[in-house]
Amino acid sequence: MNWDDLKLFLALVRSGTVRSAAERLGISHSTVARRIDAMEKKLAVRLLDRLPTGYAVTPAGEDMLQVATSVEIELRDLEHRILGQDRHLVGKIKITMVDFIASNFLTPHLVKFAQKYPEIDIEVEVTYNEISLDNRDADLALRFGQNPPDHLFGRRLLTIATAAYASKTYLKHHDLDNPKAAQWIGFGSQVSALKWVKDSPFPHLPVKGSLVSILVQYEACKAGMGLGMLPCFMADSDPSLERLSPPEFNPNFDLWLLTHRDLRTTARIRTCSDFIAATIKSNRELFEGQVTT
Repeated sequence: MNWDDLKLFLALVRSGTVRSAAERLGISHSTVARRIDAMEKKLAVRLLDRLPTGYAVTPAGEDMLQVATSVEIELRDLEHRILGQDRHLVGKIKITMVDFIASNFLTPHLVKFAQKYPEIDIEVEVTYNEISLDNRDADLALRFGQNPPDHLFGRRLLTIATAAYASKTYLKHHDLDNPKAAQWIGFGSQVSALKWVKDSPFPHLPVKGSLVSILVQYEACKAGMGLGMLPCFMADSDPSLERLSPPEFNPNFDLWLLTHRDLRTTARIRTCSDFIAATIKSNRELFEGQVTT
């Protein structure tokens, strides 16, 4: 068996369709279909049933899936152990983080890091989805939460303070005491909104909309969509916004810097991790809402 064929088989089983598997692997969907057909002909067995809704694994495919998953884990663990022995400040580092950390704070500092270590190639993926460090979808992750997985190596950097904000123009034309005249900009589900609105300085105001990206919430708040519960380090530096409440420290905004345990001794990853941690901690007052303009 060819490992590339096994990877393709795993991608198709996990994705469910040829097109999504092709996107995951970065190849054409016709290549995926052709190679699966060739693998089945070579083995003289049907691994997948073609259904209108996608692909279903046959009993023979289940055996293949178990073995392929085991091989994938072994190879991944070997790769982690080998990379963990790397002592050179050379190579790629993939970092994942949310949009507002990247655009409103960290990017200029990463530029300085890249200038200091020109042989380290920094790749940043901005996403709110959880990226797998086990599969090396990323080497470092800046994540929010209270309890990261035990098998990952990391450190809690600080808690990012949030507060209520509105544009100064919005405040001139909207009465915050009138629930028919003003509103909160929503994020997440309406169920989750009930709690944070209840605990906010303006529990009587309704929530309108659902903007998952904090960067988009920030822009919507500036544009006059309503009140926003925003990170202080973003909003305090914007002269068009006014803070309406003291800083809050929600445990859900605990910021962690994580990597895989086998990579923590890799020179370039350890160096970059230490740099990011030191940069963020040295700006603690900014992140905790103690620096205003």
